[in-house]
Amino acid sequence: MKDIDTSELSWDEWDELHDPRPAENGFDKVVDEAISRRGFLGGVLAFGSGAAVMGTGTLLGTTSAEATTKSRFPFEALPIQTDATVHVPPGYKWSTLVRYGDPLFSDAPAFSQTETLPSSGADRVMGENTDGMELFEIDGKEVIAVNSEYVNTKINLVSTGGEVTSAEEVNVLQKLQGVNVFEVTRTDSGWGVVVDSPFNRRVTHQTEIEITGPAAGHDLLKTDADPTGTTVLGSMNNCGAGKTPWGTYLTCEENFNGYFGSTDESFERPADFKRYGINLEGRYAYEKYDARYDISKNPNEPYRHGYITEIDPADPTSTPKKRTALGRFKHENAACVIAPSGHLVVYMGDDERGEYMYKYVSDNTYAPGGDTDDLMENGTLYTAKFNWDGTGEWVELSEDATGMTKAEICVLTREAALRVGATTMDRPEWVAVNPVAAEGYCALTNNSRRQVVQDDGSLRTNAAGQEMTTNAPNPRAENRYGQIVRWYPSNDDHAASTFRWDLYCMVGNPTVHSDAYAGSPNMNEGNLFNSPDGMMFDSAGILWIQTDGNDDNEGDFEGNGNNQMLAGDPVTGEIRRFLTGPNGSEVTGVTWSADKKTMFVGIQHPASPFPDGDGTLARSSIVAVWREDGAPIG
Repeated sequence: MKDIDTSELSWDEWDELHDPRPAENGFDKVVDEAISRRGFLGGVLAFGSGAAVMGTGTLLGTTSAEATTKSRFPFEALPIQTDATVHVPPGYKWSTLVRYGDPLFSDAPAFSQTETLPSSGADRVMGENTDGMELFEIDGKEVIAVNSEYVNTKINLVSTGGEVTSAEEVNVLQKLQGVNVFEVTRTDSGWGVVVDSPFNRRVTHQTEIEITGPAAGHDLLKTDADPTGTTVLGSMNNCGAGKTPWGTYLTCEENFNGYFGSTDESFERPADFKRYGINLEGRYAYEKYDARYDISKNPNEPYRHGYITEIDPADPTSTPKKRTALGRFKHENAACVIAPSGHLVVYMGDDERGEYMYKYVSDNTYAPGGDTDDLMENGTLYTAKFNWDGTGEWVELSEDATGMTKAEICVLTREAALRVGATTMDRPEWVAVNPVAAEGYCALTNNSRRQVVQDDGSLRTNAAGQEMTTNAPNPRAENRYGQIVRWYPSNDDHAASTFRWDLYCMVGNPTVHSDAYAGSPNMNEGNLFNSPDGMMFDSAGILWIQTDGNDDNEGDFEGNGNNQMLAGDPVTGEIRRFLTGPNGSEVTGVTWSADKKTMFVGIQHPASPFPDGDGTLARSSIVAVWREDGAPIG
């Protein structure tokens, strides 16, 4: 392991390094049983929302050609790109809004291409690796809240070549991650950050955060530094996001496990640490220089992370709150919707191979202008079961069903879902809820372990030891492309416990394959992509799909080009490429200006010197995209 450069590994690869796949085996990737069961491709694979009306036994009769003819997209499909910059269709323009290291405050240190930022000012600049974001209108101002998911040490510790060698360097890294909140404005020269705006703030790994909900004060959350178990420092590995109906920001902790390690190599990890991927070696050596992250010294600290944190962007003096009622796992994002009854519903995915989908329903109801603090403190968690016949149910994670207390369910949520038989999914990432139809979507990014036979004849398992057989919404072995599952809540009520479902898109490459890996009929040579990740609906009900996949443009991925953002029509099933990112980057996070005339898109971990050109460091950025004719873009 010491000979492996881990600085540029994805989080998925990091976990794989500590839990490696078996040697190459003879499994022949046959998925005939899964595909033929109930005529699967003719049963639950559907182009558009019309299939829900026709039932799961019938495909919507819209061909790709017909969908293109009747397209609602006001742009030409963008060809694939493989270079080091952003591309948008003819009639659209883009510019950089903000880059990693840009100042949010006038006293911020100047960014250097050759020197590491001083720790005293690292929390006064735009953080690293932008991800989920939302825009808020506050007193006539426009304020963006956006995550800084993780760091790339070769860029952030440029003075040491990426080596973490001191507490000072850990201090820098801790301040470059978390959440950025800043005001933006449009002038004659374009969009920019309002430096020193009273709304500007940073939430980092060192920010004091209140712990709320059923797990607050539980023994597992108590430490010597916080014997009450109600206050924690930091929100970490902030991936996707959400926006509440009352105007607060939800930031989601995903791969929090990678920050912890042990200075005692003989430390015996509890079983639930293994379940969550908490190992003896941390990714950034925090444990060597900050005892809070040393599990041999502070074994309860990991239980205080892995939650959704609520931040009020209108009040930079407010204390963020970790909402334990929404469960602890590798949260991707949080999609909020108000049910007809007035109850808050939050959909969530757990981004790891073979993990589960979740839903939270508040006990009390939402009233505009009323007190909302209770809505994410008291409620019920559910996990999803998908059936082969196109039906499904949300199974309550109750104390009776799990044999666990309410607090334990909120801290050890994966175990609770395992006990009630949740459906293992192919890395459930962003969830999006259609604002003009009662339906939800989840991006199932990929799963290299699905239906993989090991040398002893057993199947590869998830972190709980469950064999990952193919199943209804995840029908392909060694799923390298991903799919998007869609569900229709019973009676158009997102609080309902049952639903019908189909696959909006089974991603594939029909130019390389002629079997199930060719994908669904709405995949074609002109819109190839892989590994759907971020998703967001605009106000017109168009689904924007962002990718984080293989961009080598070879073999199975020939014709895919760089990672990208596509528009999907839920009605016709058409999918059309709109934007491509620079090579090596993930396109992640999207939001809109108040007038809907500008789209803000995140570009994470570009490999090339983006956005400044040759000879400069690659800097994660947010770009602004607009139509040249001034019309709305979402």
